[in-house]
Amino acid sequence: MQKNKIYPLLGLLPLVLLITGFLILPLINMVFQSFQSSDGTFGVTQYISIFGDAFYLQAIKSSLTISLISATVAIIIAAIGGYSISRLASRANKVMVMITNMTSYFEGIPLAFSFIILLGNNGLFTLLFSQIGLDVFNEFNLYSWIGLIVVYIYFQIPFAIMLLLPTYQGLKADWRHASNLLGGSQFSYWRYVGIPILFPGIVGTYTILFANSLGAYATAYALVGSTYNLLPLQIGSLIAGDVFLQPNLASALGVVLATIMMIALWINGRIMRKVRRDLK
Repeated sequence: MQKNKIYPLLGLLPLVLLITGFLILPLINMVFQSFQSSDGTFGVTQYISIFGDAFYLQAIKSSLTISLISATVAIIIAAIGGYSISRLASRANKVMVMITNMTSYFEGIPLAFSFIILLGNNGLFTLLFSQIGLDVFNEFNLYSWIGLIVVYIYFQIPFAIMLLLPTYQGLKADWRHASNLLGGSQFSYWRYVGIPILFPGIVGTYTILFANSLGAYATAYALVGSTYNLLPLQIGSLIAGDVFLQPNLASALGVVLATIMMIALWINGRIMRKVRRDLK
């Protein structure tokens, strides 16, 4: 093999070792442990325990519900916000992109604590509005199901905007001008040009948001602890709990979680192939 081909491969070696050591091998080990019972025998005992127990089925259902709701609301807000940012002047656009990029990394435990400080039972805004006689947050409970969804939506929006901005930049002004010259209205432009161009990016971003919220652990744990039955929280309690440790069952739940994500990616791929065929 020529030297000019060997050097690039050697440069990729650290990345290959990193992916193998921290992604592929743990994944293989997780699948292996999921088929292993507590006495060392192999079988589908762990999966029978999961799908035969209403508690774990509720965890799967709750995780799917919060992921679907948060991803749907976030993608709608991000689609509007991302388009608005893309239409700003150059300097304002750079400022908004910088702010959005910074907030897209603000999640996990710091985000949960920030919401607790601002909107908790004794939070800044809760007490402030109560003192001035406005009962805005009297019926709002941050530590409830609605509060958890609000926090999920918050950290999904800037992340979605950053993913959608390159898609909006793909809309060329010449296409709008050509549509106007041919007598097309704003509705016809978006119906036949804008939406078909943006749709693949929006669907792909929605899939990423769904997977991102489905696997979120730190935010939910810091906000509600074990109060709500979510799949990531159950996996964490089975491998780091104070009472019962069941790593094999946690591995099986992890495989279920990964399978749901792969199904979502498969559906996204099917939609993308259909959309691309329709655009040809």
